[in-house]
Amino acid sequence: MKPVIALVGRPNVGKSTLFNRLTGRRDAIVADYAGLTRDRHYGDGALAGHEFIVIDTGGFEPDCTSGIFQEMAKQTRQAVAEADAVIFVVDVRAGLSAQDHDIARFLRTTSKRVLLAANKAEGMKDGPQLAEFHELGIGEPLAVSSAHGQGIRSLIELALEGLVPEVEEDDGLPEEERPTRLAVCGRPNVGKSTLINTWLGEERLVAFDLPGTTRDAIEVPFERNGRKYKLIDTAGLRRKGKVFESIEKFSVVKTLQAIGDANVVLLLIDATEGVSDQDAHIAGYILDAGRAVVIAINKWDAIDEYQRQTLQRSIEQRLAFLKFAPILHISAKRRQGLGPLWSAIDESWASAKRKLPTPVLTRLLQEAVDFQQPKRAGISRPKLRYAHQGGQNPPLIVIHGNAVEHITDVYKRYLESRFREHFKLVGTPLRIELRASRNPFTEKDS
Repeated sequence: MKPVIALVGRPNVGKSTLFNRLTGRRDAIVADYAGLTRDRHYGDGALAGHEFIVIDTGGFEPDCTSGIFQEMAKQTRQAVAEADAVIFVVDVRAGLSAQDHDIARFLRTTSKRVLLAANKAEGMKDGPQLAEFHELGIGEPLAVSSAHGQGIRSLIELALEGLVPEVEEDDGLPEEERPTRLAVCGRPNVGKSTLINTWLGEERLVAFDLPGTTRDAIEVPFERNGRKYKLIDTAGLRRKGKVFESIEKFSVVKTLQAIGDANVVLLLIDATEGVSDQDAHIAGYILDAGRAVVIAINKWDAIDEYQRQTLQRSIEQRLAFLKFAPILHISAKRRQGLGPLWSAIDESWASAKRKLPTPVLTRLLQEAVDFQQPKRAGISRPKLRYAHQGGQNPPLIVIHGNAVEHITDVYKRYLESRFREHFKLVGTPLRIELRASRNPFTEKDS
């Protein structure tokens, strides 16, 4: 699983700037759960050849016992609990403060690896301004500049030292012999553990209430009709004697890690609750990760016909970007609809791995263009010449042509629907990449 790095520090020291630097300025993944939207942002980071999850936190005041700052402190403590390494960000130009001492005192009581990032240190690598931060007792202050990118690579390499994901046991097996990794995702109390226990025929997942850390992957081997699976449950962990109230029942980090490691993601939605913002955020991350996905509406037997119609409209509106995903109605408790659910999971994974022959893709492209040409751009019209497969899981189709920069998103969706229909691709994203063909005669030496 991807390592997790939490950014901690008092307000206005540059945590969000560092977060944007590490995530490539992509939109943060926001957990729309009570108290989370404001103070804890999650994103995928990639730097120095490593991939990781980074958590941005609000300003931290460990000793605050009332108001909004108490809630922010609670969020930061949870982020530290979820992390494998913590980067404590301080402001070199503002100097050491009493609040920095309070944060350092808290971090010293944790068992986490903590690195001290002295931010806004442009040109101060060996300057005397860094010396006072030794007082914090965290270790050597590392001079960095989040705004300019200075020292960030070395900082991340130190943070990730020893946290490189382990090689999977089945890496040496042929692809057809590897178990399908199935992640079951959803909000708290939608029935994730109930569903897996129903599949297993035993109370296998009651162990979630035992002490543990976020990186303890809950993976259960499973075999059905001769096919091997690895079931991944994403329920949050609760530590006995140290429960972070209801917020710890849902671990965003655990869900992101499970999605990243999965072949297929089962998004479980509670029919009695409807589609929430949190469901939409999880669905968006599944799409961004390019994972095959199946949507299961649990507790379908608990709602009436009017509620079913309302829920169906809600799914069509709020999860419109997953319209390729099969939707199954189930009851984990009553074991209803589980057979068709497995068929949809297998079909989605098969679609994600499907091979798309170049001659067939090119023929389909030409037929699509003959039926409906792309719109003109000025006096010219984009010309699409041929297509080939550029990758699997998810399938990637590369289309070559001229003036492809003028192809609209609407036309790309039209092409996607033609390819999907022919190859019967369900439950998997399909990505289309347009490349401009080069004229070989313009590249000859004069």
